[in-house]
Amino acid sequence: MNKSELIDAIAKNADISKAAAGKALDATIDSVKQALKQDDTVTLVGFGTFYVGDRAARTGRNPRTGKNIKIKAAKVPKFRAGKGLKDSVN
Repeated sequence: MNKSELIDAIAKNADISKAAAGKALDATIDSVKQALKQDDTVTLVGFGTFYVGDRAARTGRNPRTGKNIKIKAAKVPKFRAGKGLKDSVN
């Protein structure tokens, strides 16, 4: 499912226009991004938790040349599925 298909599904299930569903989805995504940018977590009970994880600096290898390269430490967004989501998949 891509973004436009998700907007269609939201509009149908919530009985709202596609434009309103698109705005709601964009606002939700922006809110999650802002929270993660501030190192906060976003927990949706029954769905899951979005949080920021730390990735340590490491040595990698350039596949083209075979030379070792240094990869900087970074903060990465992560998602941990909740029990409700796990149960709905199985």
